[in-house]
Amino acid sequence: MSEDFALDGQGPLYLQIKRAIAAPILSGNLLPGERIPSEHELMDHFGAARMTVNRALHALGEDGLIRRHRRRGTFVAPQSAEQTVLSLNDIGREIAESGARHGYELRARRRRNAGKALGAELDLASGVPLLKLSCRHLADDVPHVLEDRWINLEAVPAAAEISFKEVAPGGWLLRNVPWNEAEHRIAARNADAEVAELLDIDVGAACLEVRRKTWRGGVLVTAVRLLYPGERQVLIGRFTPGA
Repeated sequence: MSEDFALDGQGPLYLQIKRAIAAPILSGNLLPGERIPSEHELMDHFGAARMTVNRALHALGEDGLIRRHRRRGTFVAPQSAEQTVLSLNDIGREIAESGARHGYELRARRRRNAGKALGAELDLASGVPLLKLSCRHLADDVPHVLEDRWINLEAVPAAAEISFKEVAPGGWLLRNVPWNEAEHRIAARNADAEVAELLDIDVGAACLEVRRKTWRGGVLVTAVRLLYPGERQVLIGRFTPGA
């Protein structure tokens, strides 16, 4: 137990515990990725009830200072990733440039033809051949983003020959397929059980959903949905008057 976890005797006990844990994080004595003692260890250290300790940890999580994982424990949170709102970036490069190690998993790959509903959603005629990819990206082995992507095989026939087991589709497309128009839709949603499991967050936790389409010469190249744990993201946009 860190000797830095000292109560100040001011106000409700859960707030004292919150400040006691926050102080070494904010001072840099506890670094991103370092483990925070378990609830039981904190209960013994502070002489507090489990509900009180849990309330303090919940508040620290809401402030973005810690991350709680159901199976692995509680850790000092990394600094939030920053993304430019309206740019197309390689997720692997973004993670590497943040100082973390990029991990990539292809969860599913299948071909199908666009039906009426999917064709309308993707601005494509029924029957157009598509490649559907479901992926997960990790930063230092921590789930970073889920990627669900459609690739128009009429526009990008070479994608049909790529397994995407070793290379992520977003980076491959940026390196190999030119585009001249893009659309972003950004929204919030709550994690269902499957998303919570894949992102290692609580069911119902806030997520940032980015839906993006890119076109070349008026023909759809790809459509993707990116789903990030909300607490780990900061979106940044810089604009000029009239832009």
